[in-house]
Amino acid sequence: MVARLQEAGTYPTWVLLASLGGIFAASFPVTILTVSLGSIADEFGARETTVAWVISAPLLLSAVALPILGKLGDLYGHRKVFLLGFGAASLSSAATGIAWDVGSLIVLRSVSAVVGAATMPTAMALILSVHQGDDRVRAMGWWSMTGAAAPAFGLVAGGPLVQLLGWRTLFLVQSGLAMLALALAFVILQETRKRETRLDVLGSLVLAVGVAGLMLALGRFRELHWSDPWIWGSFLVGLVGVRLFVAVERRAEQPLLPLEFFSKPNFSAGIISNTFNAGAYMGAFAVAPLLFIGVFDYSIMATSGIMLMRTISLTIASPLGGRMGARVGERRTALFGCAVMTVGLLVVSLGAFLVSIPFMGVGLILQGLGHGFAQPPLTSAAVGAVPDTDLGIASATNRLTSQLGVAFGITTLMVVYAGENEPEAFARAFLAAAGLAVLSFVAALWMQKKQPALS
Repeated sequence: MVARLQEAGTYPTWVLLASLGGIFAASFPVTILTVSLGSIADEFGARETTVAWVISAPLLLSAVALPILGKLGDLYGHRKVFLLGFGAASLSSAATGIAWDVGSLIVLRSVSAVVGAATMPTAMALILSVHQGDDRVRAMGWWSMTGAAAPAFGLVAGGPLVQLLGWRTLFLVQSGLAMLALALAFVILQETRKRETRLDVLGSLVLAVGVAGLMLALGRFRELHWSDPWIWGSFLVGLVGVRLFVAVERRAEQPLLPLEFFSKPNFSAGIISNTFNAGAYMGAFAVAPLLFIGVFDYSIMATSGIMLMRTISLTIASPLGGRMGARVGERRTALFGCAVMTVGLLVVSLGAFLVSIPFMGVGLILQGLGHGFAQPPLTSAAVGAVPDTDLGIASATNRLTSQLGVAFGITTLMVVYAGENEPEAFARAFLAAAGLAVLSFVAALWMQKKQPALS
């Protein structure tokens, strides 16, 4: 079958479909699960602050696992790591549906997220391994679209499902979809070229400590007072871990993440710009529902419908961003997307201040368009700056820094908002998001107009 697809010239398209099917199945429950935390807390008789770890713990642990799983794909083959991780995630997702208390739910969700994290860098590496040149930017457009469409699907289809049958059915449906995607991936995907090196165990450990410390500090900052020792202790551990990682990688014969990658303008500028862009986008995503519910006095259902405007515009813009990046260049397209994102956040800030739905609607749509245009060229530029044998760790690094940016963006906007249920407070928060978008634009200026040839 693969030989026939290759002869017909459609094999890269099928690899894209098989890989994105896994991403879709892994991503769609997140939004509706967040909305369902209250009912989960009621069922288990637990506090909502405890149940919130159903979201926080998987994010933390998957961020820690990303670099290691990405590197394992480079070392042992991305198809093998993708199928094993995705298969384990499918089984653990089904097991999550029979969780007997809040502790088991958190553990099972975390296990599913960690093994499911293997699908992110390996799927991107599999896609990029069969796409070259401008086709890579176009493929990243579809990648970004799937990442936006999956949570939207979870919100639209998952809401009625959870309301009628309960939150447990969400994981059973996810497991069923994952099995279908896994079957397609098993048939279609071929193994990538492996590297004859060893895993940098020490580098992996110190990076895991650094990432865990930073993610924990950012996550807890919203819950605890800024002077709490847990926050600064975690932040210090994170900084020490990152510093040790740099020292270890400089001396390692076979490093987990070769530091010379950061000397490549498209790699460093791409991931920095993507980090700030993700922080601006998701920070505003977390604050906007509070505005609609607290100031506009909308219901949760109405708020979800309004927020879908941003997701739909992102879903439409992502493939267009991939095509535009291939046509006019990654740098120009990224700058255009970051600029549109900035304008969108400024319009939303004005809409919050004036309590104006028309301004809010236009701003939300512009945010989706800006993120959709910016993300494909930023991702393609960063990952395309390294040799194909390092696609896994490069993809994982891009994903990891994006998650750190999301955590930083949400924390920053929540701190600026400060729980003040007033239009002025929300306007300040969205202005802070616009500032992050400006930083994303500045970082994208460092990108080269054309990718240099790899040695």
